[in-house]
Amino acid sequence: MKKITSWKKRFKIWLYNFYPPYVGAGIRIKEIAPDFSYFRSEMNLRFYNKNYVGVHFGGSLYSMCDPFFMLILLERLGSDYIVWDKAGNMIFVKPGMGKVIAEFRIPDSEIKRIKEEIEVKKKGDYLFTTDVKNEAGETIAKLEKTVYIRKRGKLPVQNG
Repeated sequence: MKKITSWKKRFKIWLYNFYPPYVGAGIRIKEIAPDFSYFRSEMNLRFYNKNYVGVHFGGSLYSMCDPFFMLILLERLGSDYIVWDKAGNMIFVKPGMGKVIAEFRIPDSEIKRIKEEIEVKKKGDYLFTTDVKNEAGETIAKLEKTVYIRKRGKLPVQNG
């Protein structure tokens, strides 16, 4: 059974829609699963997020994808784990015009696998991918995010 999140956590995530880089780029978080296993972000093409040739600015496309795998892992793994974004890569496939959409999911089976591996290895790098799509469902960019995860230590110096 999936855990239902408190109104405080949902409010915190809702506030991300007012995060200045998101407001400035026109990025909106449109959907969040109650257990934080899924996020969907969207961005419409506007004069303030176009590049020189009139399509979505690559930095805005990356921004609409940046934190979500880390957020999912932070919420789903819990406070016994340290989670950091380590690397990111975006490959632009075709020009982004109109509304673009990105979805982020980490299934329960993957969370379980990560916990089991970290119990043995104590830390690891994990690769997550998603596509940014236009309204027709065509891929305009491919995102790869490497996230570092380790078990939180017992000593204060290990928790920094």
